[in-house]
Amino acid sequence: MEKRSSLKIFLAVLNALFLRELSMRFSSGRMGMFWTFFEPFFQILIFVLIKMVLFGAGESNFDFAVFLALNFTAFHMFKNIVIKSTASFKANKALFLYKQVKPIDTIIARSLVEIFITSIIISVFLFLGFYFDFDMQVKDLTMVTLGFILLIIFSFSLGVFMAVLNVFVDSVGKLINFFMTALMFASGVFYSVEMLPLEVQTLLFYNPLVHFMEMIHGFYFYALDDKFVSYEYIFVWTLSLLYLGLWLYIKLEKKIISS
Repeated sequence: MEKRSSLKIFLAVLNALFLRELSMRFSSGRMGMFWTFFEPFFQILIFVLIKMVLFGAGESNFDFAVFLALNFTAFHMFKNIVIKSTASFKANKALFLYKQVKPIDTIIARSLVEIFITSIIISVFLFLGFYFDFDMQVKDLTMVTLGFILLIIFSFSLGVFMAVLNVFVDSVGKLINFFMTALMFASGVFYSVEMLPLEVQTLLFYNPLVHFMEMIHGFYFYALDDKFVSYEYIFVWTLSLLYLGLWLYIKLEKKIISS
């Protein structure tokens, strides 16, 4: 029998893990599948209604519902990749008995599942947007797509780093959900930075996620731009986290497997 290459083994393991994670996400039956895809829609609807009640419909150069859907989808993907990755090593510990399965494979598989689910959510949003005649015109689709790709890499990098920490520090997994809730309100999901006072802008710019959000909606809407985005800051954060996360993982892989 021909010996399989390392790449073929990796792809086979990744495929099996992907299908396993996807099955687990929908294992609670129809309601599990329903909430996986429609939870973002209900949350967006709630925030749109809150905005209308508190501030009225208002005049804007862009469609607020589309703005919120775009930002919330991006943040929802980021949040789920990081949270699922953080718990990945502990949740899949039994699989590490098989030498073909490496701990980091589980993070890659979980990230791919979240990207797959996000792509379906985006497709549904696009269908609903065109059906109900929202303003779906995109200024630069290539740069919006690049913004999502960079956000995926950043999310994966942070996820690897947090997953390693979570093996040795139990409080990491417990605090991550609270941290994500707080981060959602400080990352430009519900607003563009230019809407805020200068003092607040200065503080928010320290949050790398703000730069990703500004890039995504800045290239989506003609009324906005990317003037507040520091691409150097994005790359420094992403590459630093990727290097540190992978370095820690390589150094501690045996301890992660045996822990």
